Amino acid sequence: MTDNKKKFTTSPILIAFKEENQSRDTYGGGVANIVLQGMHMRRPDATNDTILVFMHPTATLDTLPLPRELARIGVPVLCCGSRYPHNDSALIMEKVLVDLGHYIKYARERLGYKNVVLAGWSGGASLSVYYQAQAENPTVIATPSGEPVDLSGLQPADAIMQMAAHSARARIMTESMDASIRNELNPDDKDPKFDIYDEKNGPRAPYEAGFVEEYRNEQVARNRRITTWAFETLERLKKNGGPDQERCFVTHGTMADPRWLDPSIDPNERIAGQCYLGVPAVVNNGPIGLARFATLRSWLSQWSIDESKANTALQGPGVTVPAIVIANAADDCCPPSHTDTIFQSLGGPKEKHIISGANHYYIGQRDQLNFTIETIITWLKNTRMLKGIPD
Repeated sequence: MTDNKKKFTTSPILIAFKEENQSRDTYGGGVANIVLQGMHMRRPDATNDTILVFMHPTATLDTLPLPRELARIGVPVLCCGSRYPHNDSALIMEKVLVDLGHYIKYARERLGYKNVVLAGWSGGASLSVYYQAQAENPTVIATPSGEPVDLSGLQPADAIMQMAAHSARARIMTESMDASIRNELNPDDKDPKFDIYDEKNGPRAPYEAGFVEEYRNEQVARNRRITTWAFETLERLKKNGGPDQERCFVTHGTMADPRWLDPSIDPNERIAGQCYLGVPAVVNNGPIGLARFATLRSWLSQWSIDESKANTALQGPGVTVPAIVIANAADDCCPPSHTDTIFQSLGGPKEKHIISGANHYYIGQRDQLNFTIETIITWLKNTRMLKGIPD
């Protein structure tokens, strides 16, 4: 006989609000109307002590193993979709902070939870750090492209989790940029010195330290060239057509990190020749590559290595609540150097754990998933976020 108490329910959450005087960057619903869709997952016998709030800038996480397993064992979970579901081409990180603020308010005032823990997984990690830093001490009053944003009313969370995380979307993407591309309008115009996917004449792994340093410098230089172009183009468009003018564009070659071919660079237990999105050489110019489609404003907010404020190295010192950092040892998305940056940056009490053998998603890894769950539960109890879970 099945114990229904151990089944969790998944209830849709719908949050709607208005933002006046905003240019529309999502499809449908009118200029001022913002609609958010989330999923509340909990067992009927779970307490209202604490809820874990998962939010990724563009993904909805309710189908992944970790949040579902947490809900199944009796820890309530809220998986939050931003106003940019499954499409980050026009995403503004500062607007996603506003969205997350509405979910946290909803969790406390409508769902009745006492404690809210930000569960930052993967790309949601730097988002949650950015949110918490601004909720504790708001300093950002505009997006990197200069549009005003009001972050003064964000409710801070009570604790924060960083799991299988990178320290910034702009950093992980920059470290993935194809340094061989010389012409943004023609991805076939390449510097052979840096073409790591040229199997006949290109550099071969393992790479010398001097080559990696030069490659990294060229990646940053390429990111900065795009950023300069974005600012110049925005300024020209504003002069010619008004303040709300935009430009959409493609960034070619954004999965060419030497780490994926040479596991001795930033080493962990990952397998050489693959990444979390598949075969790196295929993803490099495929439709799902990082930052493949963007607007000028979105590039500056999300992907610019110098201008994006969603950066844990920048925001982390402002986070004073308890934090746990969990790294997956076989992660082929978020490497150890990012884990180190996150842990060193956070300003409050913190602890770090490494899950041996775990890949980015815990797909097919029940043992690693269970160990991660146990680690999270122990931390929640030690920080008094959670008194216990149902039997």
